[in-house]
Amino acid sequence: MIHLILGGARSGKSRLAEQTAIQLNKPVTYVATAQAWDDEMRERIEHHQAQRPREWALVEEPVYLADRLKQIDQAGQLILVDCLTLWMSNLLMSDNAQLQIEECTKLLQILPQLKSEIILVSNETGLGVVPMGQISRKFVDESGRLHQQLGQIADKVLFCVAGFPMILKGDK
Repeated sequence: MIHLILGGARSGKSRLAEQTAIQLNKPVTYVATAQAWDDEMRERIEHHQAQRPREWALVEEPVYLADRLKQIDQAGQLILVDCLTLWMSNLLMSDNAQLQIEECTKLLQILPQLKSEIILVSNETGLGVVPMGQISRKFVDESGRLHQQLGQIADKVLFCVAGFPMILKGDK
């Protein structure tokens, strides 16, 4: 089963994903895509780490997400990926212009094949003003395209606002 949880910054989407993982009562592997480029990001990462149950396995994968998911996949477990928009940023900042297209394609191909239950967390970036800068517009466009494609293959899609989930696809 694939769960996609979308929401804005500080919408409660990560907390919802973690609560869902706990309720599913399976061994959890948490896949973190963030990179600590500065003190602010280090603080955010430390905050997320403090919130998670200590028994969860942690895998850090900022770029090659599909390959890592395939590597850690096993029946009877849950993999929680937080977050796809940080992953998208890492891809778009690469010197390899094709990396983002290649890695998104691989992710979309591998997800339906995995034996693990999957929870994907991502920021919905397309709700505000259209960004002025080219890289910012590309980020919003590519994140939106990825979300649309993930929404098609996900079994359940939730949108989180002010800590409350709205079901977009699937049942409760």
